[in-house]
Amino acid sequence: MKRIRIIHDTAYHYKVPVTFGPHTALLRPREGHDLHIDSSTLLIEPEASVRWYRDIYGNSIAILTFQQPGAKLHVHSEIDVDLYEDMPIDCTIDPAAQEYPFQYDAVDQVEIMPYRLPSYPHDGPAVQRWLRDLYRPGQKADTATLLDRLNTRIFESFRYAERHEMGVQVPCRTLELGTGSCRDFAVFMMEAARHWGLAARFVTGYIQMAEGQHGSTHAWTEVYLPGAGWRGFDPTNNKPAGTEHISVAVARAHEKAAPLSGTWEGPGDAFRRMEVSVQVVAR
Repeated sequence: MKRIRIIHDTAYHYKVPVTFGPHTALLRPREGHDLHIDSSTLLIEPEASVRWYRDIYGNSIAILTFQQPGAKLHVHSEIDVDLYEDMPIDCTIDPAAQEYPFQYDAVDQVEIMPYRLPSYPHDGPAVQRWLRDLYRPGQKADTATLLDRLNTRIFESFRYAERHEMGVQVPCRTLELGTGSCRDFAVFMMEAARHWGLAARFVTGYIQMAEGQHGSTHAWTEVYLPGAGWRGFDPTNNKPAGTEHISVAVARAHEKAAPLSGTWEGPGDAFRRMEVSVQVVAR
């Protein structure tokens, strides 16, 4: 077991005070057998009431309702979590699914079907052409090895580029540019896995860094493997998701897992800039 501290600051700056509508914040890690929250602090400026609930995916959602206008919206979160080691992926896949292609059990089909449907069907032909160097219909492949190769292929094929724009690039755009952010790579891998008939979902959260380093939120992909459950793959860093990855939210589509979203009212040119700082360090 290891304990880490997550310090997450998000600030929006405006030229003049604006009125904030309700905001949705996803900041609280997903607790379970592998993660336990020891303590948490949430500070918000301007003052806001906070209501918590769980969404359809089991994510902890904070609804922020602001009491007054402001020229700055600042959300500061500090969370201490305990992380526990888990079994490696190649030791837990059900024998019937260790070789691809395989069939999901009939009892799982209803629940996982939405995660097997591509979110960007118009990009399907381009993604499928890109996948031919990894796998062609009729072949047999070790499931874990195939997914590791997909993870590595994305890492080697595209150059990481930090982006502050809202949303993600569609897969065809990532192919066209040859660059993308972590969330673009996560979406690309999610779509690629779905074109192989695998259930995949988008994950947003944090990744542990060296002492003193500042970063931002991170994104990766989870694939559902019988016997192993949802297993994470991080194509940005070319590694399986491990205990340095802290999942905050999962969703079928990336827009359901935005760390902070909401509305504001004011002059059209009022927005000045956004600042995000994340520290994930050992305690």
